[in-house]
Amino acid sequence: MARDTRVRWALEEASQPYGVRLVSFHALKEPAHVALHPFGQIPTYEEDELSLFETGSIVFHIAERYGRLLPDDANARARAITWIFAALNTVEPPILELATARIIEADKPWHKERMPLVEDRVRSRLKQLSARLGDADWLDGAFSAGDLMMVSVLLRLKSSGILNEFPNLAAYVARGEARAAYKRAFAAQLAINAGGPTAG
Repeated sequence: MARDTRVRWALEEASQPYGVRLVSFHALKEPAHVALHPFGQIPTYEEDELSLFETGSIVFHIAERYGRLLPDDANARARAITWIFAALNTVEPPILELATARIIEADKPWHKERMPLVEDRVRSRLKQLSARLGDADWLDGAFSAGDLMMVSVLLRLKSSGILNEFPNLAAYVARGEARAAYKRAFAAQLAINAGGPTAG
């Protein structure tokens, strides 16, 4: 579930070739990498003289530059961009909080009491998103960068079982995973992960 998969997926959707530079955990904090990503994280994106960090920014750039992930209509385009922000700023934070609670805080004495509260925050967001999606295939017409980001965020919930409580969202994620570009990106990421180092 590394965030660089989102960037791979966007590049695959845009039919753009790309190379991957692996970065060790030690190298993440080295000056050369911090010059690309001031917070010492992944992924980073380099294209000619341009360097970017943050997956939302990178995916937006790819969508804008290659024109396959944003609608031509100005209003539809603005809505697709809004869904990128919604995925990262509204839907992802409670999902990341859940992951933190399950993995990092599992041994804390207050873990058992806190978990229902964390799970309820996730369910609250999913209920709202489910109502908005309804029986549509995608969030706003055709598949866009907004859907790419939202599916990427929701994928983090698959192992929790919570996503299955919202059948239309589970089906939405499955549609994203069924896209040929996602399959190529996932396979490429899996091959990198099997090798061990961090991708940047």
